Amino acid sequence: MRKLKLDELNRVDLETYKEQDKIPVIILCDNIRSMHNVGSIFRTADAFNIEKVYLCGITATPPHKEIRKTAIGATESVEWEYTKDAVEVVKSLKENHYIPLAVEQVDKSVMLNDYIVDIDGKYLLILGNEVEGVQQELIDLCPAALEIPQSGTKHSLNVSVCAGVVLWEFYKKFL
Repeated sequence: MRKLKLDELNRVDLETYKEQDKIPVIILCDNIRSMHNVGSIFRTADAFNIEKVYLCGITATPPHKEIRKTAIGATESVEWEYTKDAVEVVKSLKENHYIPLAVEQVDKSVMLNDYIVDIDGKYLLILGNEVEGVQQELIDLCPAALEIPQSGTKHSLNVSVCAGVVLWEFYKKFL
């Protein structure tokens, strides 16, 4: 076994990536404070070939050196848009048949491993603030909230790690 060089990974170029079919998943980042988390979410969105990232509320937008540091160019490959009001985005995407799912611990959450992804469906995954989580107003617009099963002493995962876990689960279903 030997480590592969970058040119052996056979990744597509930027133009090919932008034109290839995406999995029907959009991420909404609502009030995410850390630009490193934003950059990491972009990089993960690129890896799993999702449609778009919405940045809402206080979430910082590219270009910014702190986002660039962790995104490593993914802000150029992944389609994104800033909209101040996350509620408007959720309502608009619901009208376009996206299923909004809060990634949050709620009283009736569905464990991520138990959620059945309809491969004919389109999804909006909502990630919230690092301290406060997803706003209740957004949770109220969702038919379900997904929770990542955990067994440790901490109450939650870092939001960018959470994005990676959830996107991987959805990506696998659309392969």
